[in-house]
Amino acid sequence: MTRSELIAKSRRVVVKVGSAVLTDPDQGLDRARVERLAGQVARLATAGRQVVLVSSGAIASGRAKAGIPPGRELSLPEKQAAAALGQAGLVQAWEEAFAAHGRQAAQILLTAADLRSRRRFTNARATMLTLLEWGIIPVVNENDTVSVAEIKLGDNDNLAAMLTNLLGAELLIILTNVDGILDDDPRRNPRARLIPEVERVEAELLRAASAQPGAVGSGGILSKVRAADTVARCGAHTIVANGLVDGVLDRLAAGEELGTLFRPRPSPLSSRKHWIAFTAPGGGEVVVDEGAVRALVEGGKSLLAAGVREVRGDFSAGSAVKVLGPGGVILGVGLCNYSSQELEAVKGLHSDQIRQRLGRPNHHEVIHRDNLVVFDLQEEESLACLLSN
Repeated sequence: MTRSELIAKSRRVVVKVGSAVLTDPDQGLDRARVERLAGQVARLATAGRQVVLVSSGAIASGRAKAGIPPGRELSLPEKQAAAALGQAGLVQAWEEAFAAHGRQAAQILLTAADLRSRRRFTNARATMLTLLEWGIIPVVNENDTVSVAEIKLGDNDNLAAMLTNLLGAELLIILTNVDGILDDDPRRNPRARLIPEVERVEAELLRAASAQPGAVGSGGILSKVRAADTVARCGAHTIVANGLVDGVLDRLAAGEELGTLFRPRPSPLSSRKHWIAFTAPGGGEVVVDEGAVRALVEGGKSLLAAGVREVRGDFSAGSAVKVLGPGGVILGVGLCNYSSQELEAVKGLHSDQIRQRLGRPNHHEVIHRDNLVVFDLQEEESLACLLSN
């Protein structure tokens, strides 16, 4: 399927525009580029698609307004203040630009908590789907004014990937200030070439991307590859292209082979299991024995306390935890029925022993199969990188 065929068949598209595309280090927000991109997004929508726009640029715009030199590092309070200063102008620019093309825009600011809570996740989806049904363009950004390191989504590439799953979109387009994904760091290798298409993200590509220079925002080349891999696992395509190219969205829709196209996985995760693996709140790890590995990977079983050998981290019941086999191999991610303290107390025990140990009725499973995502063990290295956010 070509890019033009893909865009033609996609009924719902997420377009992410990076700070390096929308802002100038000295002048702040580039209103002319906002207006041109709004026209292209509006044309995608006029052709019968529902389009969600993820727009970076609030912090970069705000720091320029405040007269902060481009090279100076900002503290967290300064970043939050710059975001507050820049966000109002950013959404106003998009609103005015879309109005010129007969379209309305709605601002949506999200934090990690909004997507990591299953209830808030579904509420956010209902709001955006209603806006799309009304023909309105949702303009989404992370709420950097209140986000801190512990609750941030990471960057807007990650946010766009989460929204692609949230909304069941068929296509994510990431517009940045480079032509796509290269096979090596161009500063080290002048022969580095554009990769036109990626069937499957492997560890080698993740390593190559981590060394490449990226945009001026919080993301970079690695975050775009990670986002594309996350999207591939929910069955959608991603195109990473240069947003500084005139008419880039129009040209993609017309069939030009711009940027790097990432293909979806042949056996994608359901929306709920994708949320468990890549969005649900977590942080802990559970190490299991060989018998549990066979039960989980070959038998399609739930994880029982008898198979747990080690509990790592501090987590509450209902958190998403990584399940590791002997040697630290990542088997999967699942929602744990026990807190870390409870699981530490019952690890290795059988069901009748758990009741005696805790002094109350217990869950039969540590992680029920319906709440467990088991990965392909052959891609363990790439998963380790992908899940390290």
